[in-house]
Amino acid sequence: MNTNEIAKRNDKSEKLKVFRLQDGQFYVESAEGKICYKVIINNGIKSCSCGDYMTKIDKDPTFLCKHILAVINGNGNIKDIEIAKDQAPKLDERFIIQIKRKDTVKEFVLYAGLLDLGHQKGIRKLLAVPVQYPNKENNMEAICKAFLESRDGEIFEEIGDANPKNVNYMVVEHILRVAATRAKARALRDFTNVAFVCLEELGNLDDDETGDGYTKPKTRSRKETKSEATTQPKQEQQKEGAIADESRIEPDKKTKQKKEAGPSTGGKPAVQKDQDQKASDTKTQENQVKPFEAQIKAIEKLAERRGINGEQVVKMFVEKYKKPYEQINASEAKDFIRHLQYAA
Repeated sequence: MNTNEIAKRNDKSEKLKVFRLQDGQFYVESAEGKICYKVIINNGIKSCSCGDYMTKIDKDPTFLCKHILAVINGNGNIKDIEIAKDQAPKLDERFIIQIKRKDTVKEFVLYAGLLDLGHQKGIRKLLAVPVQYPNKENNMEAICKAFLESRDGEIFEEIGDANPKNVNYMVVEHILRVAATRAKARALRDFTNVAFVCLEELGNLDDDETGDGYTKPKTRSRKETKSEATTQPKQEQQKEGAIADESRIEPDKKTKQKKEAGPSTGGKPAVQKDQDQKASDTKTQENQVKPFEAQIKAIEKLAERRGINGEQVVKMFVEKYKKPYEQINASEAKDFIRHLQYAA
């Protein structure tokens, strides 16, 4: 690169704005002011990300573009810029789950969410050590101690326990593992300052609790049923009244027919048959209730968090319920969600 070429590029570099990112690293505005090129001048190394430099440096190792010259000459335009600070660690809302119990709704955090937030803040070490192994003498209770060290050197220790009475029935064979998870979850809660209880710390959920984000449909009360009966059309009420009158007029005839029929041979009593029929009808109705949209979304989110793809979800469902996934009902969806939540 000769003197004339350097002089021309020096003239072009005079009006270029230069920003210092840190020692040896700069950003130089283009002549149009639309973009910036990154320039590095450090320990004898000079480079620029502009096309002019990239195409000519191979042919001429001494080549200097106008952006590099703008940094070298300074031109009084060099300004220091501050590096944007990292975004503050935040708990992802996808890891917060709501459980409705009676008239109240409580929020819980998933262990995966605590771990994600912990890594955002910076974890140097996280481990759980068994303090007590489960056996018959201690009623199969496992106790683990968790130890967490942050990248700043802070230490957090917590204890987690688990036994067949305070864990979900689906993980009762993994008592020690549950105790370890609970201990680490509590240490993570202290470290991340999260007040929510971790969902993995809970045992079996009551029948009126749902971990899938939807409200359980209510059954009709006797009062509601009675109210419906009083609003029936008059013709139906009259018909029912006629039947009742008929039953009062000929009680002896019905009793005689019952006696003639004699005891049932191999069949079930009428009361038992009625109960079986009601149970069968209830089960049929449950099978016909389609899953709620919130249930399907909960299944998809839980599968995503655990790295389970769609084909694997379908396979797990078919193996568990012996039916196609497309035929899933609300009751099975609720049970399948719990299965995914507590899957080892």
